[in-house]
Amino acid sequence: MAEPTTNHQGGSLLAIWAKGARGEPMMSRSEGELVAGEGLRDSAPARGKRQVTVLSREAWERAADEAGQPDADPALRRANLLVAGVDFRQTIGRTLAVGETRILIHGETKPCERMDGAALRMRDALAPDWRGGAFGEVVSGGRIRIGDPVAWAEAGGSPG
Repeated sequence: MAEPTTNHQGGSLLAIWAKGARGEPMMSRSEGELVAGEGLRDSAPARGKRQVTVLSREAWERAADEAGQPDADPALRRANLLVAGVDFRQTIGRTLAVGETRILIHGETKPCERMDGAALRMRDALAPDWRGGAFGEVVSGGRIRIGDPVAWAEAGGSPG
């Protein structure tokens, strides 16, 4: 079987956040390591298929504008990765390439009531169209750095 290749249309990794203890602020990093089967190293332990959460900058900005919170910090969403140029709508089963790593998307990250406490009206604004991001499983680990390319990996060796 051919190695997956990366779709040339994509974006970039804008932020990396590690989760400390429950409720603590996210810890910003310029680089990190995704570990296959585990998630982001030195972040709160991840379980099963929800090892990493990924948020789209464009989706966050749409939600923030709609909620009347244009200056809301995307770190409030408590995702591990913030990316630009990637749409997460209807992507269950697709593989996201972040640099040399791969994340198999398993579902949509739904905003919970804690989002209301972080930024007024953001929970409702994040609810439609996967604006709250996606969660997935690290299937191929490695180092990641802010600025790394991000795109959908296509099976079978052909660019998407």
